[in-house]
Amino acid sequence: MGDTHRNETEDELPTISDDLVVTKYKMASEIVNRVLKDTVGKCIVGESVREICIWADATLLEETGKAFKKDRKLLKGIAFPCCISINNCICHFSPLASDPEVHLKDGDMVKIDMGAHIDGFIAVVAHTLVVSSSPDKKIEGSKADALLAAHYASEAALRLVRPGNDTYTITDAVQKIAESYSCKPVEDMLSHQLEQNTINGEKTIIQNPSEGQRKEHEKYEFGLHEVYAIDVLISTGEGQGRAKDPRGTVYKKTDETYMLKMKHSREFYTAITKKHGNMPFTLRSMESESKARMGVVECISPDLVEPFQVLYEKDNELVGQFKFPVLLMPNGPLKIPGLPFDPETCVFDKKNEDLDI
Repeated sequence: MGDTHRNETEDELPTISDDLVVTKYKMASEIVNRVLKDTVGKCIVGESVREICIWADATLLEETGKAFKKDRKLLKGIAFPCCISINNCICHFSPLASDPEVHLKDGDMVKIDMGAHIDGFIAVVAHTLVVSSSPDKKIEGSKADALLAAHYASEAALRLVRPGNDTYTITDAVQKIAESYSCKPVEDMLSHQLEQNTINGEKTIIQNPSEGQRKEHEKYEFGLHEVYAIDVLISTGEGQGRAKDPRGTVYKKTDETYMLKMKHSREFYTAITKKHGNMPFTLRSMESESKARMGVVECISPDLVEPFQVLYEKDNELVGQFKFPVLLMPNGPLKIPGLPFDPETCVFDKKNEDLDI
């Protein structure tokens, strides 16, 4: 299959100082944005969340498979499986066939998250929409608050992610904008540096850290030719995510080693290594969901794989999200855009004085 990955052992990974690397980032971004746009179009009343996720993943594989066809050694595919998280569900909801069916309802606030890569160069995006049987109806109330706060905070982050600035400049700006909409950034969420075959690079931007997290989480300075996935999640509630089920359905292989004891665990680990490398994957992508469910269990304890937990805010709260890659080029940050969001679709009843950040 096309969704496989090469492990680089070189001391220095290629960067966007190389025009071909920039081209690969742009190709991955163009693909994921086309699929995201079509996925948004599928988010209508009555549609199955699982079926939309399955369609999006299949389309990402199909479209990335068309890139660099003559280079059979160049690997490409899904960098993050499609997740559709509704209302107070913060992130990583990507149901399996055995999970209860979830259908979209009128008024649902939907966050779509997905990623693709070309030769290990990753483009991840997220977009928030409100399902409506009346497309011309304005978005009001807490839905508008969360959407506008997430949008303007992500735009502020884009302006601030420049060589010489530090990561806490963005942390503080996102906090200030969220509060101006009576919202809070989701605590301890991270925007990661992207490198070839690495979706969670060393440098990170933390959201809404507690006092202890602020002391422990390192401050980084942005550097020329670095790439980041700016990921902003804003809640109308306390901004604290809770996992209802620790298992989840999305995982990523780590660099840890361990001698697995059970046969089905070894088979599972071999399969994900060959098929996904270090990229996140859904158990849905495995040949047998039941065997994957069994195989992943032994892999979790020794940290051979790490789960992307499905997190929730309190009931009746709402979360908005926008995510996009940014390339730190010599002439300024280059946003490889996600889908455009029009603030005019929302009604906000007081002037925001923090939009000049």
